[in-house]
Amino acid sequence: MGALPLSFLHIFLRPCALVRPSAALVRSTVLELAILAGHLLVYPTGMAQERRPPPVPAPVPVPPPAPAAPTATAAAPVPAVPTVPAASAPPAGHAPVLLLHGFIDNRSVFVLLRRSLRRHGWQQVWSLNYSPLTCDLRTAAAMLGRHVEEVCARTGRQRVDMVGHSLGGLIARYYVQRLGGDARVRTLVTLGTPHGGTRVAPLMSAHPLVRQMRPDSDVIAELGEPAPHCATHFISFWSDLDQIMVPVETAAIDHPDLISRNVRVSGVGHLALPVHPEVAAGIRQALTSDEAETGATGAASVA
Repeated sequence: MGALPLSFLHIFLRPCALVRPSAALVRSTVLELAILAGHLLVYPTGMAQERRPPPVPAPVPVPPPAPAAPTATAAAPVPAVPTVPAASAPPAGHAPVLLLHGFIDNRSVFVLLRRSLRRHGWQQVWSLNYSPLTCDLRTAAAMLGRHVEEVCARTGRQRVDMVGHSLGGLIARYYVQRLGGDARVRTLVTLGTPHGGTRVAPLMSAHPLVRQMRPDSDVIAELGEPAPHCATHFISFWSDLDQIMVPVETAAIDHPDLISRNVRVSGVGHLALPVHPEVAAGIRQALTSDEAETGATGAASVA
């Protein structure tokens, strides 16, 4: 799901959710509306596809120095040992991060997260817009795979990290788990992603992508199949006040073959996950961890 007004259909289609709401839910809803208003203002800035990163320059061979001419008293010169050009060494620093937006959204949803990552040392942060006309999650996952290969080729990296919001996280997971993307993706962080399928707003099921996010869809069934030897680490942030995830626990990963960690976030809704500063801090921590603990769970309160 994305960050447009459709995100609130679930509340309006279930009036019982508005009966005696808790104070936390009221605060969360007000925050969601404020974030929605702000996102609508910046939405046009993210409609165009982001420029591709410049290619890494090819290493320039450095010829060995010419040996000195031997003299009558000098020993024979020692052959020069070829040196490896610095440009061919593995790049230092954080792995590139790819950001993937949710349903009917675009890369503008990551303005604050991108700024946070770059301020803390991530130099290569890229976004991908998939077409709003995309009607199949598998097609979007294959396109993501081509984009990953291009980023690796241009940055000189063998693996990347990913952050996916909502549907974007499901697309990224399908690429990793079903299309061999675990060879390229070191860590996948998902934010409010319906890993088990969501039952929100049944009237929205006219769109094929929404149908693929239902608990009984073929895509969700595929993601539940065995995934032996999947090398990617998964970290899933899910919120107890996410009105788009029904039930809210569907945004947690539950798969015996995956190296996964679920982090519960309290006090914020679906739209706040990509923009909240404490969630951003958790994402940075996840991306700097050497490895995730299998089956571990985490908790965070950002209320």
